[in-house]
Amino acid sequence: MLSNENDPALPMGIGANAAVGYSSSGVSWGAILAGAAAAAALSLILVVLGFGLGFSAVSPWPSSGAEASTVGISAAIWLALTQIAAAGVGGYLAGRLRVKWTDVHTDEVYFRDTAHGLLSWAVATIATAALLGSVVTGIVSTGAQAAGNIASSTLSVVQSAASSASKGGDNNSLSYFVDSLFRSDQPVTGDQGGSRAQSEAATVLMHSISTGTLDAQDKTYLAKLVAQHTGLSQADAEKRVDDLYAQAQQAIEQAKTKAKEAADAARKAGAGAALWTFVALLCGAFFASLAAIWGGRRRDMAVIDTATY
Repeated sequence: MLSNENDPALPMGIGANAAVGYSSSGVSWGAILAGAAAAAALSLILVVLGFGLGFSAVSPWPSSGAEASTVGISAAIWLALTQIAAAGVGGYLAGRLRVKWTDVHTDEVYFRDTAHGLLSWAVATIATAALLGSVVTGIVSTGAQAAGNIASSTLSVVQSAASSASKGGDNNSLSYFVDSLFRSDQPVTGDQGGSRAQSEAATVLMHSISTGTLDAQDKTYLAKLVAQHTGLSQADAEKRVDDLYAQAQQAIEQAKTKAKEAADAARKAGAGAALWTFVALLCGAFFASLAAIWGGRRRDMAVIDTATY
């Protein structure tokens, strides 16, 4: 018979069985993996259910379906509830199915149960993140992608306008210099001349908008093209060029503003999603540990009726 008097490191009242217990592992990996599997499966089921409820609540038609803010808040709440439910079930199973520790102090049992719940939550979280890694990557990169689309969306607006005006002309900036070689003071008649004039005007406007200034020579040349094909005087044609150029610049500025607003909204949405995910994961870790303590306590309170055997 061993006694704690010979080993001062052992608590009072703990003897040979305690020495044997201290030499064995305090982690029941079978129970942890079982709880993690249950938590990951339940989390996947609830996430799929959340997607279904979310898609049924939104609508592409105006004044129909739930608002974006309502959907966002509901998604955050659902994520938190999903983590609480899945982690709670996994933690309870990890605590209830673990090996019963004999001759171990109550405080140590509580600590081990808490660790079992936390480990089951950690394994389930890693497994879920591995399966849904694309979703996490999308949340992180949403703000950067939206910010990077500002320049490309602005260029698309300019190129679309130039393409519409030129009726299929080349949108390459080199066309500006190529067209400059063929400028002529002699009017060109016929449909071919009108198409060429529109192509040249689109190229000049695209180049001017991209640089931010309308060169005086370009303005005079555009006014001459307009006067040749509309019958306006040179002064009226120049006024039309100024008005059109101002409208084009205003349209580009509005496109830039909308792109920046969209990028800022995406940034805020990404930040909110990340913060709510962080809170939900913390809730999952807490409830997994708490449920593991409850499951371990129920495990230790279970009494086997040997009379039936």
